[in-house]
Amino acid sequence: MSLVAHDVAYSYRRPPAAGDGFSLEPTSLNVTPGSITGLLGPNGCGKTTLLNLLAGILTPTGGSVLLDDRPLARMSRREIARRLAMVPQYTHPAFDYTALQIVLMGRHPHLGTFQLEGPDDEAIASDALRSTSAAHLAHRLYSTLSGGEKQRVVIASALAQTPSVLLLDEPTASLDLGHQFEVVSVLAGLRQRAVTMVVATHDLNLAAGLCERLVLMRDGRIVAQGPTGEVLTGEVIRRVYGVEADVAFHEGAGRLSVVPLRQAQS
Repeated sequence: MSLVAHDVAYSYRRPPAAGDGFSLEPTSLNVTPGSITGLLGPNGCGKTTLLNLLAGILTPTGGSVLLDDRPLARMSRREIARRLAMVPQYTHPAFDYTALQIVLMGRHPHLGTFQLEGPDDEAIASDALRSTSAAHLAHRLYSTLSGGEKQRVVIASALAQTPSVLLLDEPTASLDLGHQFEVVSVLAGLRQRAVTMVVATHDLNLAAGLCERLVLMRDGRIVAQGPTGEVLTGEVIRRVYGVEADVAFHEGAGRLSVVPLRQAQS
């Protein structure tokens, strides 16, 4: 399934006293089907804005987003949700549901009005939990789970939508090193499902190990995009983050490794 942004732009309007606000400049992006694409950049660069535009959560002020050559603007939220799922950075349920109940919520786009989940939906939800190594958490209350466990359950809920495209906003934010590895392992394992993924993250090393393609942003603009090995360079990192970094292939990790060295001289 193809996901394409054509000259998409967005502006946040703020009161005059708050300044000019933020604008995402016209941006084009072609997400390769079946790939994992990383969105990278400093705070406030536009990663989450672009992700929300790709998800149809925000309506662009210019340009368009196409899902299989169809503009999101001409699709209903239910239709989009059957084909594309979003994993937000934080999930705070209104009530204390079990993990299985959280995952079953992912089936709502496929249910009719007042229709309840049936055996087929429960089977899909259980399979999604297994895919994220969270089957043993099914009957635990969500509030009792660790950060890494919660993230695996939320990803499972998105998978229960049976999407072709999965968008994730900072999936390892605030997780310790062990839980980061757990989540990255889950995402890497989803390649077997041929799910196209776009991952917004601050972690350059996570992106280097997980993503085939990268999009690096700064100040509402794309600075570089392309295969990870081509765009993850010291020069690009300097332009995006203002930091000198050593980028080299790490034999033990089997991937590029990024080591920040110092602030770049202006």
